[in-house]
Amino acid sequence: MARLRAHTVAQRQAVRDVASATAATVAGSFTVFLVGSLAVQMRASLHFGTAGLGIAVSVYYLGASLGSVPFGRLAESVGGVRVMRAAAFAAAAVQLLVGAVTPSWGVLVGLLFVAGLVSSAIQPAANLFLARRTPPTHQGLAFGFKQAAVPFAALCGGVAVPALALTIGWRWAFAAAAVLAVAAAVSVPRPRTSLSERRSRPVVVPAAGSLRPLVILAVGFGLGVFAATGMTAFIVTSAVHDGLSSSQAGLLAALGGAVAVAGRLVAGARADRRGGAHFTATAVLLAVGSAGYVVVAIGSAVGLSVLYVLGVLLAYGAGWGWNGVFNFAVVRSHADAPARATSITQVGGRLAGALGPVTFGLVAAHWSFGAAWALDGVAALGAALVIVAGRAALVRHRSARG
Repeated sequence: MARLRAHTVAQRQAVRDVASATAATVAGSFTVFLVGSLAVQMRASLHFGTAGLGIAVSVYYLGASLGSVPFGRLAESVGGVRVMRAAAFAAAAVQLLVGAVTPSWGVLVGLLFVAGLVSSAIQPAANLFLARRTPPTHQGLAFGFKQAAVPFAALCGGVAVPALALTIGWRWAFAAAAVLAVAAAVSVPRPRTSLSERRSRPVVVPAAGSLRPLVILAVGFGLGVFAATGMTAFIVTSAVHDGLSSSQAGLLAALGGAVAVAGRLVAGARADRRGGAHFTATAVLLAVGSAGYVVVAIGSAVGLSVLYVLGVLLAYGAGWGWNGVFNFAVVRSHADAPARATSITQVGGRLAGALGPVTFGLVAAHWSFGAAWALDGVAALGAALVIVAGRAALVRHRSARG
């Protein structure tokens, strides 16, 4: 009976840990997705266009790319719990500033850069936290939940359009996000060891020979993120341009986010049952997602809303549902230093995130939204191929080490 009770307590603690990591990740992702969803309303107040939106979102990912590796090292040094809590409070401060005092597009760009730095701190810290505190048999689902936080933030951004932006104003949406970020910070559990004890431990880094596979995987991750960030930044703007109302476009973004959440949870649960071949599964999801982007491009080009909606759901579900499995695979293959390893692969995703929205915006402005969606489809297919190559490099590295 005592053993059963202890097992139940451990399960409840694991659920709370996953919930805390997920809430912190939502807090770190909220800012950029709110900007993407509320862009139609924000640009009327802050005076920016399609290209300006792309630049602003790209600056967010530029900040995230610069902070990824340093914050990964910090998490390994002081612990994921401490970094998660501090970064969630910082996210709340940024969101409050965006909603309360942002007077122009230039100030918004600066705050998005800071928001990117905050997000880059939360991601490796949460990965380390889950790798150390969740049972190995359920880590796939745990990472699925944590990564589902990102499309959940996009879902909330879509809901914020009809619920807040079209009623009481877009600034109140950021105020609500700040309140949720504070709640996320408070939910993070206390560290199990003191800071002095943590710093006395030797910091393990990925083996030198494993850097090349990680760089290849970072490139594949980046191509996939390139496509996804262009989609999430412009889904509402593109849908309105192609004939949907602002309310309908916001609900479509919310529905896409819900599909992506479901996709990441299902992919994570299947990863636990499958037990291996996680990079291959990631590549398959990306290939399916690339077809979704192409369907959206066709729907945009011919003005057929049915194809548009179906393509968006496929692109969100598969083309944005692979991230949890990918991070889980990197953590599993680099269990000695999960925060450092995922911070390296995150650099590729963050840099591509900086290029994705601005490229999408420029292509849409100079050619068409259909052409921009087709470019996303090519990038997602390229991501699938490069991740397969990264997996092969990792296998060769392991064989060389015996």
